[in-house]
Amino acid sequence: MKPTTDTSPLPSRRKFVKQSLSAGFGFTFIPAYLTSARAADNPQLPPSRRLNLGCIGVGGRAQSVIPGLSAAGTAKPIAFADVDFATAGNIDKNLKAFPDVKRFNDFRVMLDEMGKDIDAVSVVTPDHTHFTAAIQAMALGKHVYVEKPLTHTFEEAEILMRAEKKFKVVTQMGNQGHTSAGAEQFKQMLAAGIVDDIVKIEAWKSPSLWFMDAAQRIKGFPPEEPMPESLKNWDLWCGPREVKPFSKMYHAFNWRGFHLYGGGMFGDWGAHIIDFAHHHLKLGLPTRITPVALADHNQISFPLSSNIRFEFPERGAKLPAVELDWKAGDFPIEIAEKYGDPDKDGKIVVPKPLKNGSLLYRKQGDYIVQRGSHDNHSLVYPRTKMLEFRDALALHPPKLTHFESFVQACMGNGTTESPFSISGELTQVLNLGMISEYLNTELTFDPKTKRFTGNDAANALLAGAAPRKEWADSYKLA
Repeated sequence: MKPTTDTSPLPSRRKFVKQSLSAGFGFTFIPAYLTSARAADNPQLPPSRRLNLGCIGVGGRAQSVIPGLSAAGTAKPIAFADVDFATAGNIDKNLKAFPDVKRFNDFRVMLDEMGKDIDAVSVVTPDHTHFTAAIQAMALGKHVYVEKPLTHTFEEAEILMRAEKKFKVVTQMGNQGHTSAGAEQFKQMLAAGIVDDIVKIEAWKSPSLWFMDAAQRIKGFPPEEPMPESLKNWDLWCGPREVKPFSKMYHAFNWRGFHLYGGGMFGDWGAHIIDFAHHHLKLGLPTRITPVALADHNQISFPLSSNIRFEFPERGAKLPAVELDWKAGDFPIEIAEKYGDPDKDGKIVVPKPLKNGSLLYRKQGDYIVQRGSHDNHSLVYPRTKMLEFRDALALHPPKLTHFESFVQACMGNGTTESPFSISGELTQVLNLGMISEYLNTELTFDPKTKRFTGNDAANALLAGAAPRKEWADSYKLA
């Protein structure tokens, strides 16, 4: 099926934004899955058990997200929106699996033409366009599933958290490990007191994307290249951010390495590595962010390697202050000998750190907790302590996957584990790390006012550059 031609007049295509901005937000949302008109569309399920998906972004991570949301049969895609139905990674997987789904190049046209039939929207696009897609869907009363990181800027996350309350829709960010056996285990450890008195967290990500390889790094923005014929609207790809000349260094994947469009390693892996600790230890927002070491720092692409230190204040009498040391790149990670165990000959064997993960240190220093990323479970060292805590460390998978918990919550069954009220603040921590990387200066932050102290340049970056005129109304919806 070929994409539809986006020829609707501008007022019609954008009318839902204008309507949402009308006085009082006085409209009522009627979910499509509760209307009798839907019965003929999908006769195998009654209207009350069916969820129609509008999918914004069909390739890349969407190769897992769309099938994941559809796996149980309760939800199905009825509309695809993508600026390029040919060059995005693995896009053929979804196009072949759902050949009859109507296609659009502009998600705004999709929402305008098919909004009445769409119940929930998935957003799997480059970081800098997560916000504009999500907020416009929410303003129409659509539930939203957004890949991590939730947003590209601190203020965008703030707006989406407000929008979640205002529009009363179900939300979920795509840090899939947040609904997993590993997450359930961490809750058990919390209840058992195993992660009490954590005062330091060492988190790390090994080199991976192009900007972490010295041989692939470039100076400045990439030169202009011919656009692929399948890319129908480069201006739309750039969304609210500045339009740079097209380069394959941006589309279809390498955008993540540029401050203008991506979030670097914070955006790529941060939500998968510090997720459990941030949420369950109630870290909130930091008071100080310090760039300890940045290799090949510049304000165009992210550093070759990055060591950023966050300082989180104590949270009441039982939760002490925490220092979180983030390392992305080729940094040595070691576990101290005191956390090892003797072998049969009495020699102390020190466990090896994982390739990507975190170490949680207690004030008492009697043991450490090691966690990987995504849905990985936690380990305790020395292993003698792991045996002592075996009951609390037992793994119990949740009843629903991260994807299906979102679908069921949209149907009125339960709640999600990573709604914007939770994932938004985690994203803001990552945003603050990105600002520190960009400016390469120590920053003092006030979690109450959500402003930096004595640094106008840093405060300007909380919202980022003003959105281009075509997108400005999106930032007024909540």
